[in-house]
Amino acid sequence: MLGTGIAKGLVETARNFFGSYVSRDRLTTVEYPEERLPQAEAARNFPFLVYDGDDWKSGLRCVACQICEKECPPKCIFIEKSKDKKPDAVGKPQFYPTVFNIDVSVCMSCQICVEVCPFEAIKMDTDFELSTDDRFGGLLWDRQQLAKSNTYYHEIHPTEATEVDARLAEEKAKADAKAKAAETKPVAAATGAAQQTSHGASSAE
Repeated sequence: MLGTGIAKGLVETARNFFGSYVSRDRLTTVEYPEERLPQAEAARNFPFLVYDGDDWKSGLRCVACQICEKECPPKCIFIEKSKDKKPDAVGKPQFYPTVFNIDVSVCMSCQICVEVCPFEAIKMDTDFELSTDDRFGGLLWDRQQLAKSNTYYHEIHPTEATEVDARLAEEKAKADAKAKAAETKPVAAATGAAQQTSHGASSAE
């Protein structure tokens, strides 16, 4: 029937208007900043760098592969790769970013950097209060400003962070098993060769 959609819309508007006087769930106004609505777990606003442990410098997961910089649509990520390597959180020598900057004023929160990162090193924050009176230096965040702990990651995205930790632990276990197998293989080969030599010498006698 003609006008049914308009009528339904007016009924919904009236329900919310009058309902706001009797139901707190229908209130449309929040007294910000004294009162704040809780952020949904799936909310995203701006990227941050995840680090493990207590020290952000040594615990950063980022290895400066620069994939996020290349894939970023607005080109707001700037990375400089280190010339040397340093141990990561598990003691493996890795390259690291000497410079990792993101321009807040350019980032469009598309999350592509998160999706392409192979090291689970960059994630999306839920913090939306990014305004500043410094429109130049204040809008370019460096790696120290971007670095946030894995504990913080668990606080804002608990489900996702738990899945990431489980996946990283599984990958680490596989890598450790592979390394252990590689170490034991030469020892087994040397033992076999020694036994063969000893057997040959006994036969000769």
